[in-house]
Amino acid sequence: MAEPEKTEPEDLATETAGETEAPEITPEEVEALRAERDELRDRFMRALADAENARKRADRDRREAENYGGSKLARDMLPVYDNLSRALEVVTDEQREANAALLEGVELTLRELLNVFSKHGIVRLAPEAGDKFDPQLHQAMFEAPVPGTKAGDIIQVMASGFMLHDRLLRPAQVGVSSTPAS
Repeated sequence: MAEPEKTEPEDLATETAGETEAPEITPEEVEALRAERDELRDRFMRALADAENARKRADRDRREAENYGGSKLARDMLPVYDNLSRALEVVTDEQREANAALLEGVELTLRELLNVFSKHGIVRLAPEAGDKFDPQLHQAMFEAPVPGTKAGDIIQVMASGFMLHDRLLRPAQVGVSSTPAS
């Protein structure tokens, strides 16, 4: 194997001196290059901003899907809660004694359903008679003049409402007083 030829520093100086220098750049060409550089920098910055916005949007969409993705299933489970609650409301003392084990099972099922709701961020809205009607949380099913109440007071609750995190799944169904202010 032959060793590469060593070049002396003075040999390099003579080689570069024989090369021709680059042509001079005119001010117009410099200005055109600057304009192109500025345009490319602008396009690059916009692409970075678009990428960042897409990342933020995807992150927000992921969080929303995580929090609210089960809202349809949750909405479909609300009648199950309503039916179990109604079943327990209509039981008489006589039936309670005769069917204690069955009723205990229904109560445990209802309690477990509420625990599952709670675990997934579903909160029950339970307005009471006398509370003020809020159209953001309640659905008025009827209006009736009731002595001793003010207009807009809740007089009866037909069904509880439910929230999923900060969104309303179902408004509470209520009756509202229409008694005019005296």
